[in-house]
Formats: sequence, C-alpha cells, structure tokens
Amino acid sequence: MTAETNTTIEIEDTKAAGSCCSPTGSCHDTSAAPQGGVTTVYQVTGMTCGHCEGAVGSEISEIAGVTSVTAVAATGLVTVVSEAPLDDDAVRAAVDEAGYELAGRA
Repeated sequence: MTAETNTTIEIEDTKAAGSCCSPTGSCHDTSAAPQGGVTTVYQVTGMTCGHCEGAVGSEISEIAGVTSVTAVAATGLVTVVSEAPLDDDAVRAAVDEAGYELAGRA
C-alpha cells in the first residue's frame, strides 16, 4: 500500500483512515498557510475528491517559480504560492492538462 500525499509541495500524509478524503472533503491539512512569495487563488471546476486535488496540484507545481499549491475540491479553490506573479495562461494550461477547467482567479 502506498501513502497518500496532499497537494501541497510540503508533503504530509494526512489521509483519513478508510477514506480518500478527510471529513472536510480534502486530502490535506489547510490549517498551515504557506508563507512568502506571491499568493494567488484560482477557481477550478470539476474537482470532486483528493485525487482531483492531487492531479491539479501536481500539474500546477511543475510551473517554474511555483513553491506551493493547495487545492480544495469542496470549494474548487486552488491556492498557489510562487516566487513571482504567474501567467494565467500557464496556470490554465496546467489545469487543462490535469483534466479540469480554470474558471479564473477567485
């Protein structure tokens, strides 16, 4: 059995026992906010579970300069921390590659 990881670059295993999602509907702890850099929040449609969060987070984390990604399926919000402002087209392409749709900035 492999360990589940969250969608934040600072990887932690916070999988709820017997479920792919925690009681809040996400596979990660959002209590610790990322620090430093530029924080941008995007609205992504189509995410329904921890797997969705991971797919979106993984693709966005590959964009140069991204230091942290936290996706929350329950709200559709994806918080991205980067060294400099990101090009929305690059974020849109990453979200599309993951199989979801970027609705825009939240």
